[in-house]
Amino acid sequence: MSNQAEQKVLGAAPQAAAPAKKPNPRVLIVAGLIAAAAIGAGGRMWYRSAHFVETENAYVAGHVHPVSARIAGTVTRVLIDDNQYVKAGAVIAELDPSDQRVKVEQIRAQIASAETQVLQADAEVAQVNAQASAAAAQVKQAEALLVRAKQDAERYGQLFTSQMKAVSKAEVDAANAARASAVADVAARKDSATAAKAQIAAAASARDVLKAQIDVLKAQLKEAEQQLSYNTIVAPVSGRVGKRSIEVGQRVSPGQQLAALVQDDVWVTANFKETQLADMHVGQPVHISVDALPGKELTGKVDSFSPASGNQFALLPADNATGNFTKIVQRVPVKITLKPEDQKALAGRLVPGMSVIAEVAIGETAQAH
Repeated sequence: MSNQAEQKVLGAAPQAAAPAKKPNPRVLIVAGLIAAAAIGAGGRMWYRSAHFVETENAYVAGHVHPVSARIAGTVTRVLIDDNQYVKAGAVIAELDPSDQRVKVEQIRAQIASAETQVLQADAEVAQVNAQASAAAAQVKQAEALLVRAKQDAERYGQLFTSQMKAVSKAEVDAANAARASAVADVAARKDSATAAKAQIAAAASARDVLKAQIDVLKAQLKEAEQQLSYNTIVAPVSGRVGKRSIEVGQRVSPGQQLAALVQDDVWVTANFKETQLADMHVGQPVHISVDALPGKELTGKVDSFSPASGNQFALLPADNATGNFTKIVQRVPVKITLKPEDQKALAGRLVPGMSVIAEVAIGETAQAH
């Protein structure tokens, strides 16, 4: 067979199969890393869902005390500035005290006048008592004269009878007249004594009325002095000044808020879903991340649970008694307290209203700070 025929025969024969390529080691490594990361992420998610509950619906809360005026007045001095720290009892501002001061002086003058009238009433009572004593003495004197007049009338009557005329009829008549006059005089003296006693009661009553008026005026004076003291506006608690709106010359009214005092004692109010509360208990540790302090993790504990969901305290709670009811997961506010050392270290930096992320370790036992 010629070479050309051999080549044709060989050309018609099938070609040999190419050897299979081996997998790229880099691809295997990347795929393994991705699988490991997925398994790790899934395991971490499972572990965290079983041991932690968290919420981003959480905020720093604290005591914010409004400072307001108790009386109407014009501001004459302002002794605070924005964000300034003040102690409890420190003077914040002063109002013009002229009106209240005039009222205090007026009531004091009325009290002095009433006390003078009481002294006069005391003198009148003493005078009436003296008159009553004199009237009583005159009654006794008249009664003594009456006894004598009766005796004279009886004696003259015994001396002037149908058998004996030792005295004249005129003397007998004079004795009887003297006795009748003595009786009338005793009655008159007793009436005078009774009138004197009535004057004593009247004078004492008038004096008691004046003393009662003095008590009323003293109560009014106390109230006026309190109103005068309200011209000095003081800090009810220690804290930092916020929302300051008071200025010199401003006319303020009772109850008008002039500033707010924020205490350093803060806590976290976290609104957890009702489905997250099953394994939460008071005292469990809480990890807190503050948006304003990246990288700074705080530690707290569950302090208490709200007695109702946030919807119940809303201004217009949802009315579910309708035909278009849609079940919505409710949120319940949970109070979380912070460690005192963290609060002290972040005093002035951790303020009410800041957003935080709260993560409760439900797998750990309740602890005390």
